[in-house]
Amino acid sequence: MVGTAETTLLDSVPGGLFIGGEWAPAISGATLKVYDPATGETIKTIASAGVEDGAAAMDAAVDASADWARTPPRERAELLRRAFDLVRERQDQVALLMTLEMGKPLAESKAEVTYGGEFLRWFSEEAVRIFGRYGLNPEGTGRMIVSQHPVGPCYLITPWNFPLAMATRKTAPALAAGCTVVIKPPELTPLTTLYFVKILEEAGLPPGVVNVITTSTSGKVSAPIIADPRLRKLSFTGSTEVGRKLLQQAAEGILRTSMELGGNAPFLIFDDADLGAAVDGAMLAKFRNIGQACTAANRFIVHEAVADEFAARVTERVQAFKVGRGTEDGVQIGPLINDDAVQKADSLVRDATERGAKVLTGGRPIDRPGTFYEPTVVTGVRPGSDILREEIFGPVLSIVTFGDEDEAVRIANDTEYGLVGYAYTKDLARGQRLIESLETGMLGLNMGVVSNAAAPFGGVKQSGIGREGGFEGIHEYLSTKYTLTPNPFAG
Repeated sequence: MVGTAETTLLDSVPGGLFIGGEWAPAISGATLKVYDPATGETIKTIASAGVEDGAAAMDAAVDASADWARTPPRERAELLRRAFDLVRERQDQVALLMTLEMGKPLAESKAEVTYGGEFLRWFSEEAVRIFGRYGLNPEGTGRMIVSQHPVGPCYLITPWNFPLAMATRKTAPALAAGCTVVIKPPELTPLTTLYFVKILEEAGLPPGVVNVITTSTSGKVSAPIIADPRLRKLSFTGSTEVGRKLLQQAAEGILRTSMELGGNAPFLIFDDADLGAAVDGAMLAKFRNIGQACTAANRFIVHEAVADEFAARVTERVQAFKVGRGTEDGVQIGPLINDDAVQKADSLVRDATERGAKVLTGGRPIDRPGTFYEPTVVTGVRPGSDILREEIFGPVLSIVTFGDEDEAVRIANDTEYGLVGYAYTKDLARGQRLIESLETGMLGLNMGVVSNAAAPFGGVKQSGIGREGGFEGIHEYLSTKYTLTPNPFAG
């Protein structure tokens, strides 16, 4: 049941669409319900945008585009910094809201507030460091000026698993670069984005610079926005399947795109690894966010000499997890986002065991209200198992063994995805080889978490294109212009 403090917080979240600086219901009056996955109860009913609302949001972003692009970088920076300060000031409210709508433990929600807020601070600093260059051309006939300019109105589509961080990771660089945006949060966890945009509004956001459309008909509403010739940028985080469809739609308008898609992260443990550190890293890489992260370790590829000990150690740690509603004290594993997620995790485990794998702990849905799945360790996973090919997105740790480095790398790279990898070894030379040989956009070398606002986040192969965060992140929202002027000293 939702308590008094929770009800007060939920009441403070706007329930409308935010278009042109105004909160309003959907034109059609349509609504959608937001559920607590720990109980299955409805916690708030909000507006559900239709095609007309999407068009209005796009109009507002276009109308505000020229003025925002001309706004001095320092003013854009100070807006983002004020928003950062407000998010930090209200970290308890933001964290609780995320736990209510997504289910993650409150401690993890607080960690996400810190992580997500850092994108506001980082890009507030980057807003005033958009540089070009000036110089004589090689022939000496003119001066070359290279300048950076905002790409224009952007459409940002965020996922449900990190409701604050994904909103700030896209919105902050866009605003810092001078772009206006329409943001579409996920149907499953829209409340955090609405609350965040309310914070932006309090920080002094001009009308139309950020517009928010929540909807239960995402494809229907998004298609006309993507087809609008005034749109210049599409950023999406989600599944590779949906990403492919969006890229096809974006091709018609030759849109700039950023796609952060699926993952199938390998976690390599060599026989010389610090096994205690590897176990600690495994707990973070696998069970952070209940395993519902694109960066979650999906395949634990462990040297055969240490596989049994590793399996025993992680099993002991997993069996000690406290499972429950994320607002309860000491809970480490909350619910999965919905019934489909539970069914997927269960299907992958059953397929693995039918092929010869052994469940050391867990392996079943939990019979209680909400959408819970037992924290699980599966060892002896055989080649061809679905769990080695598909993204688990749940609290399931699967182990496969290897004999030498070449085999480990071959298993790790045997996937269409390439977002992130993890490797534990004390051998410096091997670590350097893995940087070269693992086909991933990111690598945690003796580290179980890699995400940082100051670092470029993104993958290779079918894990996406573009980067978010770091110096690279703002350039996704900038276009480069080259100008040639006559040499002023030429006779």
